[in-house]
Amino acid sequence: MRTPFVLGCGLLLAALGAAPVAQAQQTQVTSSSNDEPSYRKEFTYGVNFNTRGGLIGGASVRSTRLLNQDWSRFWSLEAVEIKHPKEQKVATRYGGSYVYGKSNYLFAIRPSVGLQRVIFRKAPESGVQVNALVGAGPTIGLLMPYYISYDYSNGQGNPSASDIRNEQYNPDIHRAPDLIVDRAPLFSGAGETKPALGAHLRGALSFEYGRYRDAVAGVEVGFLLETYAKDPAIIRVAQIPDKDLNDQFLPSVYLTLYLGTRN
Repeated sequence: MRTPFVLGCGLLLAALGAAPVAQAQQTQVTSSSNDEPSYRKEFTYGVNFNTRGGLIGGASVRSTRLLNQDWSRFWSLEAVEIKHPKEQKVATRYGGSYVYGKSNYLFAIRPSVGLQRVIFRKAPESGVQVNALVGAGPTIGLLMPYYISYDYSNGQGNPSASDIRNEQYNPDIHRAPDLIVDRAPLFSGAGETKPALGAHLRGALSFEYGRYRDAVAGVEVGFLLETYAKDPAIIRVAQIPDKDLNDQFLPSVYLTLYLGTRN
């Protein structure tokens, strides 16, 4: 009789001793599951501001897929206008305006792939999450001619003798700035657009402010290194080689405001 009693007491004590351990393990699993993201895919779209663009640099879209708790991969597509740092708008005596020396617009389309890592994770419905990301890909540059309206009648002012033509600005032809009437409509030279191929690399930090599990909003701040196969001729000046006025390597700092959804 004593042996079964001893065995029974031993089993009871072992069970009581194991209960706190099991409870601690369950708490740890629950806490870990709460830290796991509640989504697997994220799609965002945003507005870009950068040091080589205008008031608004362009727009972007991005699709992100989680790999694990801390890492995710993404693809993105960004379209921006790149301006020359020496662009200067001047007024004409005809009441119009144009950018002095500008011969081409440069638009850049940047498809890229990359990785993102969570640096600081926020609570599910509050706080700020900080992510670090790196991405790279080709750059498809589009050089679209910058058209001006030029007065070939030498400003005689006689309506019957006026000869105003819309042409791409060429410093070897349009030598008299006083005869430039105005900038021509934006897409006047769209049919003469030429490609300018290059590549880019970016690194950034993003700060997410989403308060809901199925939505996200935030700010991304980073740098972008971009280079082209040859200098894109944005600005041209008579008797000065294009490569002396335009850069082949175009680094920039950017900020993107974005919104998106998760599922």
